[in-house]
Amino acid sequence: MSQFQYEPNSENKNFPAAEVFRMSEKVQYAEGSVVSKIIIRNDHGNVTLFSFDKGEFLSEHTAPFDAIVQVLEGVGEVVIAGNTFVLKTGDSIIMPANVPHAVNATEKFKMLLTMIK
Repeated sequence: MSQFQYEPNSENKNFPAAEVFRMSEKVQYAEGSVVSKIIIRNDHGNVTLFSFDKGEFLSEHTAPFDAIVQVLEGVGEVVIAGNTFVLKTGDSIIMPANVPHAVNATEKFKMLLTMIK
């Protein structure tokens, strides 16, 4: 029988390895805010949980790498190069590298953002 050993890094101490957890329970809503929690960050990319209160947003910006958004709960909009996409629980979309994008909370929602370098 092999033994699993994991050396946690300071970035993901709230997300222990080799333990089951539910993504949507690891980030809570905060009134009038966007909350983010880093699950993993290393030289190859990052995985971050977000919760958005209704009406909150991430303004338009670009990123040097492709990223995928997975909606865990609720409804939100992702705007990519001026095109608006409405995403609901279970939906995903890829935001291409170096293309302007934004995120808007039309309702409260939670998402997982994965960016790989």
